Amino acid sequence: MTKTRRSLFYRLVVRVALVLFFGAAVLITAAWFYAKAAADEAYDRLLQGAAIQILDGLSVEDGRIGINLPPAAFELLGQAPRDRIFYRVVSPDGSTLTGYDDLAPSADLTPARSGPVFFSEDYRNVPLRIGIVGRAISEAAAGGWAYVLVGQTTEARKEFVTELTTRALVIVLIMSALALAGTALAIRYSLRPVNQLGDMLLRRDPQDLTPLSVAVPGELSPFVDSINHFMRRLDERVRLLQRFIADSAHQIRTPLTALSAQVSLIHEDALSDNDRRHLERVKDRAGELAHFTGQLLNHAMVIHRFDSAQLGPLDVTEIARKAFRAAVPITIDPDTVVSFEGPDETLVVLGDGLSLREAIVNIIDNSLRHGTRFKLDVRVLRRGNFALVEVEDDGPGIPPADWGQVTKRFVSSKSGSGSSGLGFAIASEVAIALRGGLSFREKTPEKGFTVVLELPLQAETIS
Repeated sequence: MTKTRRSLFYRLVVRVALVLFFGAAVLITAAWFYAKAAADEAYDRLLQGAAIQILDGLSVEDGRIGINLPPAAFELLGQAPRDRIFYRVVSPDGSTLTGYDDLAPSADLTPARSGPVFFSEDYRNVPLRIGIVGRAISEAAAGGWAYVLVGQTTEARKEFVTELTTRALVIVLIMSALALAGTALAIRYSLRPVNQLGDMLLRRDPQDLTPLSVAVPGELSPFVDSINHFMRRLDERVRLLQRFIADSAHQIRTPLTALSAQVSLIHEDALSDNDRRHLERVKDRAGELAHFTGQLLNHAMVIHRFDSAQLGPLDVTEIARKAFRAAVPITIDPDTVVSFEGPDETLVVLGDGLSLREAIVNIIDNSLRHGTRFKLDVRVLRRGNFALVEVEDDGPGIPPADWGQVTKRFVSSKSGSGSSGLGFAIASEVAIALRGGLSFREKTPEKGFTVVLELPLQAETIS
């Protein structure tokens, strides 16, 4: 039994989605780093500008360093209203001229002599970004390097990083969704040859075992080649099976017919009573063997025909009448009353004439052999959208408990009475193949035991 796995389309889309997911994660991470670097660069420039403006306010008067804090320095940093600003001005002797004495007290200020320096640290339990700039003072009384430290909290930076990252996230998600949708459409279009190949195989006639001749992508060529190889092997096997059935029918039926003929030529008057009884047994067994062999070959023929024959419209009444004539022997007991009754209208079903005829023949034959005592009725009638072939006899019938078993091969309710157990099996398989069924109707005081073959009418007949 073939195990069904998730479709190739689903598996490809899932794998592409995973690739896009990891790609989006990488892009978003890169966007976050870029946004952080851009925020640091922008806000560090503001720190640098404010520190330079404060540094420009340094002056030396009478050998002492003084400072005039320009308002514009803090106006630049005031563009981030939620952030707090801290500053410190360090004189050449290392003392704090103004500002917060505890702002980066242990920081190394000398690197600021060659250019602005920026670093981050926690100050008063809040994260702070600090910028340092330095200026050389050449006055003899107060010579040396003066430094300005300006710190700002990072809330505005974080908001800026979040905004840039969010915008990048939206763009990446939109592009990923468009890429996934486009990929799904491309995959669906690319897999169309697979669906077309499957549809072509489904529409192919059951009798057509010729190799496929279809243009497919290179990836499907090994698959098509394997199908063609299998169909060639199957065609060979079917031909061998047809030849075997034909040869078997000839090779088996011929000696059985000859055996029956030879037995019938034996002069019974010259035999003793005991030998005559043995001869009767030989005749019975030869007849049963011929009947059983015929049913086996008919069963094989029915199975093969439904695998290869083309179904067509059939007149059920005409098929049933032919089966009635073939199944009822000329030598039937004159005391047995047989009848055939058909409807006035034409009942058309879709099927194979030979197989349907064999099914009805087996039902009638089974009734004659194991059921009929003095009466056999065969009727064709319509019930709704179905055509019914009813075979009724006045025999004891089949117990309802056995109805579910007698339609199986080699199962019979007449154990030891020469029944092969194939008659109802053939009829049931034909009925099922034609979307119908085989059922039984229990014997009543008014009606005998009835076997019912039910077949759906063709659409034109129904309307």
